[in-house]
Amino acid sequence: MIGYKEILFPLGAAFLLAIIAAPLLIPLLRRLKFGQQIRTDGPQGHLKKAGTPTMGGTIIMLALAVATLRFADKNESLTVLLVAALGFGLIGFLDDYIKILFKRSLGLTARQKLLGQLIISAVVCYYLHQMGHSTDIAIPFTDVSLSLGWFYYPFVVFMMLATTNGVNFTDGLDGLLSGTSAIAFGAYIIIAMQAHQPESAVFSAAMVGAVLGFLVFNAHPAKVFMGDTGSLGIGGGLAAVAVLTKAELLLVIIGGVFVVEVLSVMIQVTSFKTRGKRIFKMSPIHHHFELVGWSEWRVVTTFWAAGIVLAGIGLYINEVF
Repeated sequence: MIGYKEILFPLGAAFLLAIIAAPLLIPLLRRLKFGQQIRTDGPQGHLKKAGTPTMGGTIIMLALAVATLRFADKNESLTVLLVAALGFGLIGFLDDYIKILFKRSLGLTARQKLLGQLIISAVVCYYLHQMGHSTDIAIPFTDVSLSLGWFYYPFVVFMMLATTNGVNFTDGLDGLLSGTSAIAFGAYIIIAMQAHQPESAVFSAAMVGAVLGFLVFNAHPAKVFMGDTGSLGIGGGLAAVAVLTKAELLLVIIGGVFVVEVLSVMIQVTSFKTRGKRIFKMSPIHHHFELVGWSEWRVVTTFWAAGIVLAGIGLYINEVF
């Protein structure tokens, strides 16, 4: 079983790589005018963030890849993890680049982004099948496992799309996603160790180090944003870790903040289209709290606290059941 010492090395290495890379990349992004385009219909306090360098997710993905490749064994599990994180990160990179190129808040079209996500998810499913990955899923709060057979692969595709989009919606405030994703991956370090999945444990540790190193520059007031490069890469990696550790459904609890964020968008859109009324002042829900008077830092720390509680519940369920 992998020990905590083996976890600290990739975590520390990724953290240092992010700390070193950020001061080098941020000035370059400024010179290239890779600045964030801000929605005019969002909270007015965000307008002053216009022009803040984005695509900082490249820092996270670089630190993650280097640390993981250095400390994890090279096998099919590692391939799944890196294809998921870097593949979705590449989609995010293209999305960010188009936003910057055309100076608009929208990049790839919804169809283009969905097609890219489906392709990466299909590649992940191919590797899972090749390595003989179990198609059973454990039901939380019980000792029951449900065998899905070939239906497991559509489930994985749905899970990856849902996770990446939920994580993407969460990336709206300084440090919000950096902190909540570090908490979620921290929980999966423990789950991976208990499941004897060393590659997943090392990968999760490297992600924690990478996002915490990025958080140093992303905390309010942010000097750089991760963009879709980071958020989609983080979401893809998180879904892959949950799949490999056979804790797929626990992700709903451990990643509960991401679930609430995406549900708030779905509820808002459904309500407006069916009744012509909005439930929240603005979605995703973190903007609602801003518009009712909460400071950005209060929203972020409250969501971090919720993430810690949910991660603790998920770990308790995993341990007991």
